[in-house]
Amino acid sequence: MTRPAEDGAPAPDTRGGSRPDGEWPDREWPAGLPVGDQWVETGETSDVIFPYDGSVVAAAPVGTAELAARAVDEALAVAPAMAALPSHARRAALMGVHDALAGRREEFERLLVLETGKPLADCRVEVARTLVTLATAAEEVARLHGETVPLDLLPAGEGLVGFWTRRPIGIVVGITGYNYPLLLAAHKIAPAVAAGCPVIVKPAPATPLATLWLVHLLRATGALPPAAVQLVTGDVEVGRTLVEDRRIGAVSFTGSAAAGHVIARNAAPTKVLLELGSNAALVVAADADLPAAADAVVRGGYYASGQACISVQRVLVEEPVREEFLALLADRVKDVVVGDPRSPDTRVAPLIDPASTERVLGWLRDSGGTLVAGGTADGRAIRPTVLTDVPEGAAAWDEEIFGPVVCVRSMPDLDAAFAAVNASRYGLHASVFTRSLATAFAAIERIEAGGVVVNDVPGFRADNMPYGGVKDSGIGREGPRFAIEEFTVTRMAVIRP
Repeated sequence: MTRPAEDGAPAPDTRGGSRPDGEWPDREWPAGLPVGDQWVETGETSDVIFPYDGSVVAAAPVGTAELAARAVDEALAVAPAMAALPSHARRAALMGVHDALAGRREEFERLLVLETGKPLADCRVEVARTLVTLATAAEEVARLHGETVPLDLLPAGEGLVGFWTRRPIGIVVGITGYNYPLLLAAHKIAPAVAAGCPVIVKPAPATPLATLWLVHLLRATGALPPAAVQLVTGDVEVGRTLVEDRRIGAVSFTGSAAAGHVIARNAAPTKVLLELGSNAALVVAADADLPAAADAVVRGGYYASGQACISVQRVLVEEPVREEFLALLADRVKDVVVGDPRSPDTRVAPLIDPASTERVLGWLRDSGGTLVAGGTADGRAIRPTVLTDVPEGAAAWDEEIFGPVVCVRSMPDLDAAFAAVNASRYGLHASVFTRSLATAFAAIERIEAGGVVVNDVPGFRADNMPYGGVKDSGIGREGPRFAIEEFTVTRMAVIRP
């Protein structure tokens, strides 16, 4: 590959294969990977595949463990300058990339459709949420401060002046999943920049393109030292090199519980933030607005083709309204459009790769439940599926299915429903539909999850709110304000005048 001049001029298009014509302009970022002050040629590439038809979107650069170690060296060297960077420069960088992304949002949306295979409607939401995340992080720069402490509560403290501030934790490593690559990267990069931390992001191998473009736009603002924001692609060895380096201040990972557990062990004692999987539950009380609940299950169970950690997977319905609810749900599921993700009408499209499709279909075959709708593939895509009475121990109920599948089970009462929600090893988000304020507050009090939503989908997330889970759904919280707190440390100052 030919690396362009460092003024940000586009490189020649190096993509091969039969990519969909007219869907996305020529690559807008330099060739190679942004490591240190330059874009470094890697010598190896890997094809990014459009899941809908298997065509090649681009040949993406593939990094190495050696390049990852170099990125850590570069981040360590720039850390003092990044920590000393004034607030106005950090805010300018974040608003600069926000404005640049806003000016190219339709192209980002099309690129996300191609590299993730998600429906266009979901990719539009992803770009919109990324913009909110960047703007919110920019605003939080002005709120990064401490406060005074009355040290004279003890006689020994008389005459002393005390205050605390928040200081950057150091280098942040952000590792993202394939399902929302742009948004997940923004939730690592933006709080790190706001906190004054250098950041190295490792995108999922299948979906690096939008993140490469985002990093290029951020570096092109000129408000930060270029090495303050780096990106390295690659395999497990690249990730291990990054998280095991003791010079790292914090690791922020979004992905599966199994991978998160390995990262936590390998990174110890470095601080680790984990946003992991879930099998999100939606409870339907007997007094619920049943049409609204059925609408929510369809809206929340099949968006992003079910490839979202807080998509509806388990529905627990009080027994008296089970049949009515199932009839409403089955009537709505048949109207979900399956097909080409480039169409604005499509709601379910092929999963990220054939292996994911085969896994989900295998879990359906082994579920032990009764099939109400779907259950088979429509071309490369799995039809929106509803199962009833899936038993405990079945992967489709116990684990994160990450596909367009909803499992419905009736419950004798709300106590049993809340107990069933909590029986899961996961606890990211859950929701309850009810007309009772008492039931709503009981759910908020008793459900073991990072977030409880009343009369809406568990997948609701405003990007400025604290977001994260309990149990095997992770530790720590995202959302710019809360991630900035995770990426800083409290420094106490005591002065005797």
